[in-house]
Amino acid sequence: MAFKPNLPLLAFLLLSLFFLSTTLALSLATKDPELKQCKQQCRHQERFDKQQRQQCEQKCEEYSREKQQREREEQQGREGHCNREDPQQQCEKCQRQCREQEQGQHDERQCEKRCEERRIEQEREQGRGREGGDNPRWEGSEEEEEQGNTPYVYRDEHFETRIKTQEGKVRILERFSKRSELLRGIENYRVAILEANPNTFVLPHHCDAEGVFFVVKGRGTISMVCQDNSETFNLQRGDILRVRAGTTIYLTNKDNHEKLMIAKLLQHVSSTGRYQEFFGTGGENPESFYRAFSMEVLEAAFNSPREKIERLFGQQTKGAIVKASQEQIRALSRHAQGGGGHFPFGGESKGPFNLLKKRPTDSNRHGQLYEVNTNECKELEELNLAVSFANITRGSMLGPFYCSKATKVAVVVEGTGYFEMACPHMSSGQQGRQEGGGSQRQEGGAHYQKVSARLSPGVVYVVPAGHPVVAVASGDQNLQILCFDINAKDNEKYHLAGKKNIMKKLEKEAQELSFSIPAREVEEILNKQDETFFFPGPHQRQEGGRAYA
Repeated sequence: MAFKPNLPLLAFLLLSLFFLSTTLALSLATKDPELKQCKQQCRHQERFDKQQRQQCEQKCEEYSREKQQREREEQQGREGHCNREDPQQQCEKCQRQCREQEQGQHDERQCEKRCEERRIEQEREQGRGREGGDNPRWEGSEEEEEQGNTPYVYRDEHFETRIKTQEGKVRILERFSKRSELLRGIENYRVAILEANPNTFVLPHHCDAEGVFFVVKGRGTISMVCQDNSETFNLQRGDILRVRAGTTIYLTNKDNHEKLMIAKLLQHVSSTGRYQEFFGTGGENPESFYRAFSMEVLEAAFNSPREKIERLFGQQTKGAIVKASQEQIRALSRHAQGGGGHFPFGGESKGPFNLLKKRPTDSNRHGQLYEVNTNECKELEELNLAVSFANITRGSMLGPFYCSKATKVAVVVEGTGYFEMACPHMSSGQQGRQEGGGSQRQEGGAHYQKVSARLSPGVVYVVPAGHPVVAVASGDQNLQILCFDINAKDNEKYHLAGKKNIMKKLEKEAQELSFSIPAREVEEILNKQDETFFFPGPHQRQEGGRAYA
């Protein structure tokens, strides 16, 4: 007997499915303001045709669903805190599932990365639970919610893992202009983080970028090979080193227990507008650039037979960061020079100097600031860069202040806390709510939106020139922040509180006209704070506890 479909019922089911999907989409857009804004931007793209707008809106929905899924997983993780298994075991199980799934190498790495991020977050949650139960993840003037779409803050998901082996990894931050035109002025700069396990070797390579390296932790060596000479230097925490574009370098971690971690600011010089490492040594992994040439060319260049060349460039499969024996480490370190020297760069070798051995420019019981600028160092002057390291005592704060010319690229090295910045370029839809619902833009004046974010190790944030900013350490540990200052020549730092507050230099009449209250009241408030640059934080409840780098 032939089957006869029930057409009215089928039509009803199709209509129901359409209605359900539409309702879900509308519900999604209603609950997620970011999704609504994303779709609006898609619809207002004049260069898009109808199909491109639909594809754009679909990507918005996909992103929103992924974000909600992450939020659900985090919530489940918090609710199941007491019953869950060890985060490391969960991570290993998760990564095994990533490898078992049929997917491309890139997708597999992204899947493993999400597992690792989940492990880190779970361990942080467990740590917070042990330390005090209901303490907030960050401390502000009130309970704040950070919006994820600010272009000034970058977290783990904004990094790309370029190199990864069992012995270490290199991560590169996305272009600063990728999410917003507001940072177009620094799009030629990238932040990179190198991590190498104890007793390891980073294979020789060169980059199409000028680099300034800062040793975050660990001990090692770096060898720099130029056309006419080569030099090897010892490295330790606090060392700064310039690496010129095209210089072949290789590194060792000579410590038996501690990882070597280096933060880099890179300014690419290639006409491609992209940053890239080039490995001449290696084989299949890392792939040697020699393998791109024809065998006939290689035979002629090396004056060697094919079989020897194939062996030379066909053996290495362990990746760009490999384990080395202690004998090999000692041999590679045998001719290493100094390292950890006092400021400034010494001699003609252009070796590293140690920023943390320099006298602090600002120091009190609430923190210390170490700085080197373009006037003090020719190597940095050529790049128009400055470097600083702030160590903020737990419960204390740095600033508020602003820079006259430099844009700060800040990398959180250690500790937790939060930062706040006054920004005239963000709308309230882009960065959360303000206290009391915000203020209205006044005719002839600017409206400043508060940009704020939680800080933890690895977070990168950007402070454009002229933008007042403050950083606050949590109550349980010091907050350490490394800053690369771009466009640093003739830059000045303007204090907005404390002894050096520039507002104190206004004449009494200017103060009265500006604040519309008697000058004596202005002076009373401005003179109340007698510290400089580092102050007690909003929630500091105990005295003492000097910070040390």
